[in-house]
Amino acid sequence: MDGTEYPVGQYPGVSEDEALGYFARKFEDVVAQIVLLEQRVSSKAPTTDMQKTVTHLREQLAERNMVGDIRSAEARLDALVTQIGELEKAEKAEHDAVRAAELAAREAIVAEAEEIAGHDPAQIQWKTSSARMNELFESWKIAQKSGVRLGRSNEDALWKRFRAARTVFDRHRRAYFSQLDSNNSAAKAAKEKLITEAEALSSSTDWGFAAGEYRRLMDEWKASPRASRKDDDALWARFRAAQDVFFTNRQAANDEIDQEYGANLVVKEALLAEANELLPIKDLTAAKKALQSIRDRWEEAGKVPRADMGRIEAGLRKVEDAVRQAEDDNWKRSNPETKARTNSALTQLEAAIAGLKDDLAKAEKAGDQRKIKAAQEALEARQAWLEQLERSASELS
Repeated sequence: MDGTEYPVGQYPGVSEDEALGYFARKFEDVVAQIVLLEQRVSSKAPTTDMQKTVTHLREQLAERNMVGDIRSAEARLDALVTQIGELEKAEKAEHDAVRAAELAAREAIVAEAEEIAGHDPAQIQWKTSSARMNELFESWKIAQKSGVRLGRSNEDALWKRFRAARTVFDRHRRAYFSQLDSNNSAAKAAKEKLITEAEALSSSTDWGFAAGEYRRLMDEWKASPRASRKDDDALWARFRAAQDVFFTNRQAANDEIDQEYGANLVVKEALLAEANELLPIKDLTAAKKALQSIRDRWEEAGKVPRADMGRIEAGLRKVEDAVRQAEDDNWKRSNPETKARTNSALTQLEAAIAGLKDDLAKAEKAGDQRKIKAAQEALEARQAWLEQLERSASELS
């Protein structure tokens, strides 16, 4: 090789051709491994142990214990070293890209966890946020188990941030629900007290007082803080049940009273019909006497069912108002002061009209058209007033 002979070894007990074939096969074995390595490089297989394989093959060729084109094999190994180096660079670039993506994904998990933990505990949606925080933790475990390794320092720093965010979130959640439990207990206690009062009133037969108390209790109930939905619904059912007992009893009592008062309604309906026959008022004295008789019998008839009370009372009040109005009108007509004022006004108008007639006669005699017109207009106005006062006086007489 390169002009120098190298002994490759001995193989006693066989022919020269057999011995030479043995050492040639050793070279062919190395070449076969080179071919296999070339195929791996060509297919861009992972470069793991490729350089180590090249080194091992170089060492075998360097021992000079085989027969073949050693320099050609070494040249092929030199080419492989360059190709493997390029593959390693590509692998590193790809690995760096995957590692950067994995780092960004882990950073996103941590950032979202920190964002959730930073929410105002009074405004956060705990069910949704808790579920999301659990999803982030599962994503973290999957990445930790099967994702690209980020290096101990990176992974430790990210885990500390993620763990701190989860710790803050859990602390806020425990504090929130602890306060919620405290508020719920206070709300339940307040409403239990109202229920106790409502249940105590449920058997009352003092209908007016108890109904007022139930209104007060209802106002207090509305003003009370809410317990949890489950507790609040159960408490409301108990409160409403106590109310229902009372109002059912009251309705039954009212129905019984209404049935008892039904006969009274028949009497008052007849009296109302009798009162309506007085309208319109023609004879005030007779109408007043008849109305008083109706009133006396009205009181004796007693109460009517509540549903008819307003209608029946309004009907009688209509007749009473008509009689009262007739009385007022009669008083106005017979009032001496009103008559005196009317008569005085009549006298003054009549005097004024007489004077205006004289003025008109003088103006006509003088032929003064301006004064004639003014006297005529004044005279017409006074005569119109006189007619109106005379009508009023006739109504008062």
